[in-house]
Amino acid sequence: MLTHLYVKDFAIVDSLDIEIDAGMSTITGETGAGKSISIDALGLCLGSRAEAAMVRPGADKTEISATFNIQHIPSAKNWLAEQDFLQPEQEECIIRRVVTAEGRSRAYINGAPVPAQQLRSFAPHLVNIHGQHAHQLLMKADYQLSLLDQYADHKHLLAQTELAYKGWNKLKTELKQLEEMQSQRDARLQLLEYQVAELDEFALAEGEFSQIEAEHKRLSNAVTLLADSQQCYSLLYENDEQTIVSMLQLVQHKLADLSRYDESLSNIAGMLDEAEIQVKEASYELRDYIDSQEPDPERLLQIEERMSTALELARKHKVTPEELHIEHEKLSAELAEIKRCDEQNEALVHQVAEAEAHYWQTAEQLRESRLVVAEQLSELVTQSMQKLNMKQGQFKVTVNSIEKPSKLGSDAIEFLVSANPGQPLQAMHKVASGGELSRISLAMQVLTAEKSDTPTLIFDEVDVGISGPTAAVVGQMLRKIGESTQVICVTHLPQVAACGHQQMLVSKSNDETSTQTTMRKLSTEERIYELARLLGGDTITNNTLENARELLVG
Repeated sequence: MLTHLYVKDFAIVDSLDIEIDAGMSTITGETGAGKSISIDALGLCLGSRAEAAMVRPGADKTEISATFNIQHIPSAKNWLAEQDFLQPEQEECIIRRVVTAEGRSRAYINGAPVPAQQLRSFAPHLVNIHGQHAHQLLMKADYQLSLLDQYADHKHLLAQTELAYKGWNKLKTELKQLEEMQSQRDARLQLLEYQVAELDEFALAEGEFSQIEAEHKRLSNAVTLLADSQQCYSLLYENDEQTIVSMLQLVQHKLADLSRYDESLSNIAGMLDEAEIQVKEASYELRDYIDSQEPDPERLLQIEERMSTALELARKHKVTPEELHIEHEKLSAELAEIKRCDEQNEALVHQVAEAEAHYWQTAEQLRESRLVVAEQLSELVTQSMQKLNMKQGQFKVTVNSIEKPSKLGSDAIEFLVSANPGQPLQAMHKVASGGELSRISLAMQVLTAEKSDTPTLIFDEVDVGISGPTAAVVGQMLRKIGESTQVICVTHLPQVAACGHQQMLVSKSNDETSTQTTMRKLSTEERIYELARLLGGDTITNNTLENARELLVG
């Protein structure tokens, strides 16, 4: 709960330093004194938009700090722990906001600087502020829906529905993108299927073109190869006249004989002997080569056709023949990918259908919860209206299905009211007056506040348009909430102010150069005097003091 508020140089506040107790605290003061300034300052401290005009004229900055006891607020402690702002066994959290006269803003949580957005995300764990214009929001459909959901407290169903909606929407977007590309893929698919089938049929292997190119060269020169090889073989080994082998043998024998006279010639003779062996081996291999060679016109024709096809396909795909197998692999991979996309498309259609079914299932669960709570809320608000001097008032929450789904489900919520006997239930904005709206709004806020787990509830003049016995009922309602939750209520009604466990007075003073607003906690006697002022205006008599005393004691 909020335990301390410090405000320096904010608007017309010079300095404010006040301790705030548990229970119900009421804030009163003359009209125009600035009763809501402390609430505005707290809102700024909790992350609302900062403006240079908020700084007190003549000051260089405004500074606001709020201290909260978080000992019994597990959600706040968890949030602080997640953000590394919580110390072991820490029971207090201090939030501080500084705004300069130039409009620059700085924010801190437990001394650590944070962006204002982070403050705004933390604030709901600490405070729930009900503004004085809430009854105007009550006529808006989205606000009516939020109130019903707040009272139902089915956060898990809302979260499941939002998650299901986002998942469904994401899949629908992916499917739409795939469908938009479908026509382009279909055209590409037809071309690829033709090209890949053509390349599959040709089936040129890696390195094959170089091989057939070499084979073509050999086959096209087969006659020359055979004739010249035979001539070479004849010269080397088999000739009626003289061969290279026979000449080597002759030279080798002569040198061997001469080596008897000069030993140095023996090495040369040995080398020629080895050369003779090598020439004979070459001759034998050449003979085998000649035996294996035979012109093959049919094979040459086949090779020429395959080379021609390879060159034609290479030109078509704008690659070299040696790169054709790479192009084949690339096109085959692209074709497979497109076919996978088509399979994914089919799978995605099923996923979208499943996601849609899941969304409607969760939305139906949310709707069932709303229907149950709508009945309860209708009965409770009707009872509260009747307590608030609308004796024959009736209230009904309708839950209707809509075709267009959203992350909040598929329900249209409408608040119907009958303020007078015999009057049919109609949409709130058609039948309720300003005072009636204020009472209905207050009843709604009190009921939803009872369901809230926020430790501090602030009501900023929500009792506008209410007076007399109705005001006493309002005060009793707020005090009842204050027994379990800290309630801070800005009010102009003595019946409401008297119900507070403590009361603070806001007053304004002027001098020739400036205006100042102050706020202080009242003693019991000071409360009686302030209640008498609220009852009787500027003229305070013994009777009004006695009435105030009875009001406070009662």
